[in-house]
Amino acid sequence: MIQKKILVVDNEEYIQEVTKICLQTTAKWQVITASSGTEAIKKAVTEKPDAILLDVMMPDMDGITTFKYLKENSMTNQIPVILLTAKVQNTDRIHYIDLGIKAAIAKPFSPLTLAQEISQILGWNSEQ
Repeated sequence: MIQKKILVVDNEEYIQEVTKICLQTTAKWQVITASSGTEAIKKAVTEKPDAILLDVMMPDMDGITTFKYLKENSMTNQIPVILLTAKVQNTDRIHYIDLGIKAAIAKPFSPLTLAQEISQILGWNSEQ
């Protein structure tokens, strides 16, 4: 199994920790965290993660704005982004897909199946 590197972006430290622990435990992935959109952009450039889990509602720079900056940067525009958010109405999902976001996973999520959901969304199941 190829070890993946995931960047988790959420302004709530508790969500960062739960996500980090579940992805490290269930999938053995390396997890990096960021608490803001600005920090996420910097870490995406320096760490070059295989995927980004991005919260939508954050102070200062929301997830959609962060995503747009990531897509404008040639060093980060190929990194797949999955939203991890409480805002997942059907109209929201359509809007996210239109923007180029891979998918949205609803909060609260299941810690036991989160890595499997991410793998399925990104087509990583075939690599394991």
